[in-house]
Amino acid sequence: MIAMDYRFPLPADYDMGIIDRRIAEKGHLTDGFPGLLFKAYLSARKGGPAQDNAYAPFYVWNTVDGMHAFLNGPGFAALAQAFGRPAVATWLVSHVRCAPGFEHARHASIERRAIPPGTDMEVLCTDEAARAGHALAVVVGYEPETWTLVRFRLWDSEPVADAATRVYAVGHVSTG
Repeated sequence: MIAMDYRFPLPADYDMGIIDRRIAEKGHLTDGFPGLLFKAYLSARKGGPAQDNAYAPFYVWNTVDGMHAFLNGPGFAALAQAFGRPAVATWLVSHVRCAPGFEHARHASIERRAIPPGTDMEVLCTDEAARAGHALAVVVGYEPETWTLVRFRLWDSEPVADAATRVYAVGHVSTG
């Protein structure tokens, strides 16, 4: 599995209703997308925990073919035309758990942390799976170029943000 995200920071005076409408009108287009486990349509508003306006979808792919089809397809091309082509971050997924009803989550958190040199990756992945918590969905992955860990969670209620954790509203969750 592969986790993937990109983030569009938006101006402080940006009408976030545009993003809400975009999610409402286009969110269903990735429902049933081949190779997709899920896509969470995320947004943040200035003054909230993320500190800026942003649109930041998060994906979990069952197959690399599905990810390729999306990134090379008309939906991503339209997004890039509207907002500019984003840098797309990817992680190798070491743990994923989705509780029944996870697609109805209202909030998400994304935490990124550096993995210190010498870390036993097998132990890290086992520990991360054990500390998944009470979220509706949990995805843990790592990126081996910069050795970064990502923890993504979907929640019923708004979680606490910190310097390493961004919190978002969830507008829609598509499942493959």
